[in-house]
Amino acid sequence: MISTEADIAEALDELLAADPRLDPVLRTAGTVPLRRSTRGLRGLIAIIVAQQVSKASADAIFGRLAAAVDLDDAAAILAADETTLRAAGLSRPKQRTVRAIAEAVSDGRLSLERCESSAAEDAVAELVALPGVGPWTAECYLLFCAGHRDIFPAGDLALQVAVAHAFAHDDRPAAKALAGIAEAWRPHRSVAARLFWAYYGAVNRREVVPVTEA
Repeated sequence: MISTEADIAEALDELLAADPRLDPVLRTAGTVPLRRSTRGLRGLIAIIVAQQVSKASADAIFGRLAAAVDLDDAAAILAADETTLRAAGLSRPKQRTVRAIAEAVSDGRLSLERCESSAAEDAVAELVALPGVGPWTAECYLLFCAGHRDIFPAGDLALQVAVAHAFAHDDRPAAKALAGIAEAWRPHRSVAARLFWAYYGAVNRREVVPVTEA
């Protein structure tokens, strides 16, 4: 599990030893942050809320939602009516996804504890079985909240742009192509992703918020 700055440093050492192309990437990126987020149901809902909205909007919506509903309690989420969820700022599709997640946790189809300890591919499969949860959402949850060591969200636009820039590609690689490139960074793809997000932020001089096209 990636849980400390020491974990980041250890993985970076192994990545640079395995792939010297990453040395100039790290020199440009500077510090590679840990960026751990809240685990469990609350953490997954925060990622759902953040989809396709600005960070400021996501923070505001999540704050209102957390004030109205106990986001650590699946039963409390299921008890919240549409008026409450809408007042917090959740769109109808996001309301359906949040309810589907809470239902799956409540009836045992989804165990976030199991996802944390499962192989990455198995954990992604368990999460994407839920309506409204795609690969990017599942991967970001596993990387930032669960601390999985070997996740690379190849559908993330910033990662695609960063890798293309770092390796002087003419075009931004599509998700499938980027996933193939990232195979070279197993079993430390989670830190490789953090490295390229940091690289993107350094090159563009702004904070990076992971975002996908879909």
